[in-house]
Amino acid sequence: MPHWLYWAGLLLFPALAIYLVRRQRRSAQARGPSLFIAYLFLLCAGFLGIHRFYVRSRWGFVFIPVFLALIYCNAQVRDVRDDESRTFAARQQAQSAVERARADKSGSAEAAQELQKDEAAIKASEQEYEVAKAVRDRWKNGAAAVAAVLAVMLLADAILLPGLVRRRAAVERANPDAEVAHVEAPDVPQAGTREDPTLKIHTRLTDLIESLNVHVGEYVAYWAVLAVFVYYYEVIARFVFNSPTNWVHESMFLMFGMQYMLCGAYAYREDQHVRVDVIYAKFSTRGKALADIITSLFFFIFIGTLFWTSLRFAMDAVSVGEHSFTEWGIQYWPVKLAMPIGAALLLLQGLSKLIKDVLILRTGGATRGS
Repeated sequence: MPHWLYWAGLLLFPALAIYLVRRQRRSAQARGPSLFIAYLFLLCAGFLGIHRFYVRSRWGFVFIPVFLALIYCNAQVRDVRDDESRTFAARQQAQSAVERARADKSGSAEAAQELQKDEAAIKASEQEYEVAKAVRDRWKNGAAAVAAVLAVMLLADAILLPGLVRRRAAVERANPDAEVAHVEAPDVPQAGTREDPTLKIHTRLTDLIESLNVHVGEYVAYWAVLAVFVYYYEVIARFVFNSPTNWVHESMFLMFGMQYMLCGAYAYREDQHVRVDVIYAKFSTRGKALADIITSLFFFIFIGTLFWTSLRFAMDAVSVGEHSFTEWGIQYWPVKLAMPIGAALLLLQGLSKLIKDVLILRTGGATRGS
């Protein structure tokens, strides 16, 4: 994968996902298929025509034989590849035998017969290799042709999909009594301790800080969805198209490392970090605020150290344009730059919490408007 495409995907995919989700929420009461879900089906299982079945189009059945033909061609390529490897090794052995026979300067009749025999063997092995290679190339070209047809079909449907969704939605709106399965989003309970008394406190400054962290956290959260697509692509590329990647594993663990740093402040704001609250949970609101103010000293020492050391760490990587030593060779400096950025966001969120804890002590825990 080109490096620019990787970084562009990390930047643009969350923005696109947020747009589609908000668009779907605005039309949550609208009857009919979702364009967002339709594109998800196109990306994840479009080669089987699942996106067409989602919009009730029988053209989805056209994708199935094309995909099966691709699997068959690739299976033949794998089978013939073994014959090609075997005949190639036999040819190499025959060439070595001929070279040894030619190096024999004895001039005996036996040496001449051995040379003649080895030359005949090398011609036979070369013929077998060429036949195996021709068969492999024929199936490989067939697989490439079928893959090209499938790619054109998917590209065409990527363009046609909005219209297909609109037409299907119009049909369902025109037939409100028709049985159409609509799956409601599950009610997911909030995780975390939810013991933080500052969750209900609001000021103009703290709301500004928390709005920044919420937007950053929600933005990088969509990287987890991107990982599903990427690993799905790796499985299909490896086992269907015989084209394993050399970038999926490295790209994903780097992405999750950046996500871990950048969403820490959002998790802190939502009180989702693990804490030992056996005693803390029994405190009053003011007692919890006082405990948080006292322990915030250790928080700011840790986060300040993390910010300073990671900033120096990242600047060193930026100055030399550091990149990985793997075959992919991705740039490391943006990954390391996420560390001081994440620490800075955590520092701001800690400041927001400290302000609200002080307000709780002053006001007794009353909620303040922004």
